[in-house]
Amino acid sequence: MIDSHCHLDDAAFDADREETIQRARDAGIELMVAVGTGKGPPDLEAGIRIADTHAQFVATVGVHPHDAAKATLDTFARLEELLAHPKVVALGEIGLDYHYDFSPREVQRDVFTRQLDIAASHDRPIVIHTREAWDDTVALIKAHRVTGIMHCFTGNLAQAEQTLALGFYISFGGVVTFPKATELHEAARAVPLDSILIETDAPYLAPVPKRGKRNEPAFIIHTAQRLADLRGITVDEIARATSENFRRLMPLRGSPGSALPV
Repeated sequence: MIDSHCHLDDAAFDADREETIQRARDAGIELMVAVGTGKGPPDLEAGIRIADTHAQFVATVGVHPHDAAKATLDTFARLEELLAHPKVVALGEIGLDYHYDFSPREVQRDVFTRQLDIAASHDRPIVIHTREAWDDTVALIKAHRVTGIMHCFTGNLAQAEQTLALGFYISFGGVVTFPKATELHEAARAVPLDSILIETDAPYLAPVPKRGKRNEPAFIIHTAQRLADLRGITVDEIARATSENFRRLMPLRGSPGSALPV
C-alpha cells in the first residue's frame, strides 16, 4: 500500500519517528508521501528532509492555507526551485480553509491562485486542502489546467462527482471508518476504483479502531479494509488499485533519476 499523505515531520513523532517508519514497513506500506507544508514559510523543505533520508518516502512542497499570510514573493520563487528536486512529486497541500481562518480569506485565495499558476506552468499535480470553502476551491481549480488529489475527502456524492469532473483523484482517510459518516460512505461506494487513493494524514484523524490516538502510516490498513467492505471487494484489491492510481498520477516514475521505486 501507499500512504499518499502523512506528516511525519510533525513534532508528535519526535520521540519515535524511526520506529513509526519501521512499523509502516512491517505493515506493508511500500511508499509514503511526506507532505511538505511543515510550519509554513520560509521553511518549505519539511517533506524533503524526510524523503532525502528515507528511501520509503517521496515529498511535496507547498504553502498550506493556514500559513498563507506568511508567503512572500520569495516563497513562490523557492517553490518553483524545489519542484525540480528528484523526490518532489506534487505541490501541496494547498487550498482554502474557511473554518479556522488562520489567514485572511482574500490572502488564502491569492496564495492558492499563485500556487495553482505554478503547478499549471510546471505541469505538476497538486494536493488540495479544502474546509468549509468548497465552492471557492472548485471555482479556482476550474480556472487552471491542473490535476491532482482531493486530500482527505469528507464530502458527499455530489461533491465526489464534482471532484471527478475536475479530473482529480479522491483520497480517503480515517474519516471513512467513522460509523456516522454515512454520506461519505455513499461516495466511497460510488467513486470508480481507478480514481481512489488512501491516506492517513498522520498524526491526525486516526481510523477506527484507533480513533482518538495519534495516527500513523501503519494504521492505513483499517482505512483500506473499510473501503473494501463498503465496496464488497478485498483489501488486496484496494491496495493494488490505489497504488496503481498513485503511480499513474505522479509523473516521476519511470523517468531518469525517478523518485518512485519500481
